[in-house]
Amino acid sequence: LPTTVYPEIIKAIKARVPQMHVHAFSPMEIVTAAAKAGVSIHDWLVLLKDAGLDTIPGTAAEILDDEVRWILTKGKLPTSAWIEVVETAHKLGIRSSSTMMYGHVDNPKHWLGHFRVLAQLQDRTGGFTEFAALPFVHTNSPIYLAGVARPGPTWQENRAVHAMSRLLLHQRIPNIQCSWVKLGDQGTVAMLNGGCNDLGGTLMEETISRMAGSAHGSARTVSQLHAVAALAGRPARQRTTSYQNVP
Repeated sequence: LPTTVYPEIIKAIKARVPQMHVHAFSPMEIVTAAAKAGVSIHDWLVLLKDAGLDTIPGTAAEILDDEVRWILTKGKLPTSAWIEVVETAHKLGIRSSSTMMYGHVDNPKHWLGHFRVLAQLQDRTGGFTEFAALPFVHTNSPIYLAGVARPGPTWQENRAVHAMSRLLLHQRIPNIQCSWVKLGDQGTVAMLNGGCNDLGGTLMEETISRMAGSAHGSARTVSQLHAVAALAGRPARQRTTSYQNVP
């Protein structure tokens, strides 16, 4: 598709449903589209914002350490490029989530470095709405099948990463999200009791984790998520993408 399609899609959405919040385009997609369009990342983001883009997902972060990223992606999106996209977006008023995928070729040293990068970026921009920890699902992953990655994080590592994120991002990123898609209901309950205050969304379709081998489903109803929160002894309320109360 020509790159002009993307802002036009946003404009069409806003024209049809003006109140719709458009949360779209990962840092990898933004870098690729800007290069294809022959413009800077800044100018591409301005174009998307003018079209109506509200926020972007902070995905494709994996581990923000080029030693690890080279093994995972062969340098497809260096740490500096991820930071440039997200920082530029924040400075333009486009907020984002933040993520970390762990449990593959990483170790606690890499987690600490990742959290420090996020904390420093948040200190500069204040643009992160949440942090989501994403356990590596190994079953059908090529990097695991090739014998490079380990078979996902241990239970102790899951607990440690979510707790570390709460402690190391304290007073910077207030919302720590766990992934019921990757952890399942019981894992989600444990993380809600170990640093998390957000169990994610209902979703409509989830393909990445499912294709990698996750067996926890790809959609939940609102009542099902309330039930998971109740198992953790936590009240639940619906929120917007930017963590406001739903009108």
